[in-house]
Amino acid sequence: MNTLDTTLLVLGGGPGGYVAAIRAGQLGIPTVLVEGDTLGGTCLNVGCIPSKALIHVAEHFHQVQAPNPFGVTAGAPTLDLTQAIDWKNTVVDRLTTGVAGLLRKHKVKVIHGHGQIVDGKTVEVGDTRIHCQHLVLATGSCSVALPSLPLGGAVVDSTGALAPTTLPRHLAVVGGGYIGLELGIAYRKLGVKVTVIEAQPRLLPTYDAELTQPVIDRMLQLGITLLPGHAVEGYDPATQQLTLRDPAGSTHTLDTDRVLVAAGRVPRTTGYGLERLNLTMAGRAVRIDDTCRTSMTNVWAVGDLTGEPLLAHRAMAQGEMVAEVIAGHTRAFTPAAIAAVCYTDPEIVVAGQTPEQAGAGALVAMFPFAANGRAMTLGATAGFVRVVARSSDHLILGWQAVGPGVSELAAAFSQSLELGARLEDIAGTVHAHPTLGEAVQEAAMRALGQALHI
Repeated sequence: MNTLDTTLLVLGGGPGGYVAAIRAGQLGIPTVLVEGDTLGGTCLNVGCIPSKALIHVAEHFHQVQAPNPFGVTAGAPTLDLTQAIDWKNTVVDRLTTGVAGLLRKHKVKVIHGHGQIVDGKTVEVGDTRIHCQHLVLATGSCSVALPSLPLGGAVVDSTGALAPTTLPRHLAVVGGGYIGLELGIAYRKLGVKVTVIEAQPRLLPTYDAELTQPVIDRMLQLGITLLPGHAVEGYDPATQQLTLRDPAGSTHTLDTDRVLVAAGRVPRTTGYGLERLNLTMAGRAVRIDDTCRTSMTNVWAVGDLTGEPLLAHRAMAQGEMVAEVIAGHTRAFTPAAIAAVCYTDPEIVVAGQTPEQAGAGALVAMFPFAANGRAMTLGATAGFVRVVARSSDHLILGWQAVGPGVSELAAAFSQSLELGARLEDIAGTVHAHPTLGEAVQEAAMRALGQALHI
């Protein structure tokens, strides 16, 4: 067996892993990265990036044929699905190629293969044994499997839904979280009949009802059937029928030629020898401290493996920090907030505390996009920006927004929380007009009792 010695070994080439490796390379740390699949992990290959590309294709297709008040008409559009998927793959390839180039630039040795942990300082990849001083675990997450819906044939997960060779007649989406709704809306805009089934009493259950209502209204407007409170008992591919149990306990069937299982994701903890380390766990996740140290000396963990929130940008920030700590820098991962974005129609973004989390004494103010000039010019006025602040000193505790393109407000939300901004800081900042961002200023002004445009 071949042997290789290195200071840092990163197991997993997703956002957390490749960022840790690149930053370590920049800091002069001899680094090896092991990846069993394509660099970029779930996010770049079968998650964030391809899903947003498909959403963009679907939106273009829908806009051409949707009735509008702008005086614009066109003939019936056609969709070349092969070309659309090829374009999506081109975007993915460009990004993954870029990651590979950055790793080479910073002298990170990449080994492609499925790593198996031997101990806290040794990983085997095929016939190569790698010894390291520091081991960073960045193995990501995997889709939740449903015993009643084994994958195969017409039953697919998000990976399969992002690479269709044909479009179904009727797509049943099992799971009303952000993954299911993002893909369900995209398929509907491509002309597919869509039904969303969610076991919880309402869709997007991790968000408050006021925030999700514009999304539900839009889904109903698009003609998507919503079945909250329903459990799935199985699928018969021969008859193409999905068996459901409704809230009253009665069973009925749904005719569907494709089923998307989107029941969420969990940390990936099996298949690579993690159990040999006997790490302290936090439920299904690896327990870490505020520097991403595990319970074993010089073994670190970043990203989805460490539990919620399962977000690529969290993994990236953790990976960068771990590399700097290993290099001797004083760092800790203690962000004021990590924004989360749901790319539904309309989009949702949340950062920091919600009104419920802040408590009854907090100041809460909302500014609707129906009163925002830029939203009017886009013909998309559903939704609002909401701010949550401490009543005693007006320190901003959280932001939420639902509306057209609000994902681009995430940076401003996070920055204001990280800098400890107060309502007066945001209200007193001149915001460009006309922009959606004016709703941020107006929400702060409304919380202060100074609203001008509502």
